[in-house]
Amino acid sequence: MRILLFTGKGGVGKTTVAAASALRAARSGTRTLVMSTDPAHSLADSFDAPLGGTATQLEANLWGQQIDSQARLEEGWREIQEYVLSLLDWGGVDAVAAEELSIIPGLDEIFSLTDVKKAAESGLYDLLVVDCAPTAETLRLLSLPDALSWYIERIFPVERRIVKAVRPLLSRVTSMPIADDKIFGAIERLHRTLESVQRLLSDKRFSSARLVVNAERMVVAEARRTFTYLNLFDYRVDAVICNRLFPDAVTDPYFSQWKDIQKEHLGTIEESFAPVPVLTVPLYEREMVGFELLDRLGRELYGERDPAAMLHEDDPILIEKQPSGYRLALRLPFTGKSDLDLMRKGEDLYVKVGQYKRTLMLPAALARLDIAGAAFEDDRLIVRFTRPSASAEGGTA
Repeated sequence: MRILLFTGKGGVGKTTVAAASALRAARSGTRTLVMSTDPAHSLADSFDAPLGGTATQLEANLWGQQIDSQARLEEGWREIQEYVLSLLDWGGVDAVAAEELSIIPGLDEIFSLTDVKKAAESGLYDLLVVDCAPTAETLRLLSLPDALSWYIERIFPVERRIVKAVRPLLSRVTSMPIADDKIFGAIERLHRTLESVQRLLSDKRFSSARLVVNAERMVVAEARRTFTYLNLFDYRVDAVICNRLFPDAVTDPYFSQWKDIQKEHLGTIEESFAPVPVLTVPLYEREMVGFELLDRLGRELYGERDPAAMLHEDDPILIEKQPSGYRLALRLPFTGKSDLDLMRKGEDLYVKVGQYKRTLMLPAALARLDIAGAAFEDDRLIVRFTRPSASAEGGTA
């Protein structure tokens, strides 16, 4: 089983590249399912074929699906939402406003990933190609399980016991709805589901992400940030795909400056993401819609490469034993000291880059040790752990 996640800034051609990759793999004999988790689906438009909420066979070895994220949300969130609605109603919130407030933005996209897990476990496919939402939404849905895990493992059990203890007293003095075991059970099931999806998508034995970019300054800047955040959350990026490059056949002087700008940005992309391979796609003379045009794009994109192959292998997080203790290496390209916050508290290591924060629950071998220091070596943050000393545990590294 192989899973490929395609993401990028809105408008870069992510869906077209994902569809072409899936078609190329299928025509090579790989049983392939291409799935869209983007609420603004355009996968059916790329193939110029109807697609629905379940897998539809498009041709031999190729199936497509535009996941009904709203239906998945209702399946997984309904019990929790009903409690939140009753609480907001008790507080006097208007019913329409309460309906809106009871849903976390982006939650529908997160639940859509449960279909990816089901497809992976079905045994029906060799390759899953996932056309993700634009980068900001993708990062939110990939990082939520990590944040929720901390709450579920540290705060949730205590909260559940407290509510169970005080519910009889509160029910006598207030009409406010109190969460019961049914609600806590629903939260726990939600956590287990999201955790299993995250484990699947970050499993570097068979899952990787591919960034789709254009040779434009703002797109490249966002791709660099995305690359950093994906490494932060331990997702492997095995290729960067630069789309819509002016081909050499375009010699009109009107486009000469555009070609020079693209050449400069392409050089920046290759230098920035090395050693991750950068694949290129030309700007075509027409819109790449339909099977034959997508097949042409896929052949020119991958050449003799297998689209389903792992094009680059790297471990965003490494733990190495050393004579004096251990070192944890976290790959954070394009990150400087001023962009980073690092703090140790007990068994947790908090790493914040920009607006994204990850809580690393340290393995037992590291949790017993003190942090001796932290520094950047090339594009990796190195945190050194040594045997306990007289220094107080915790604080900023």
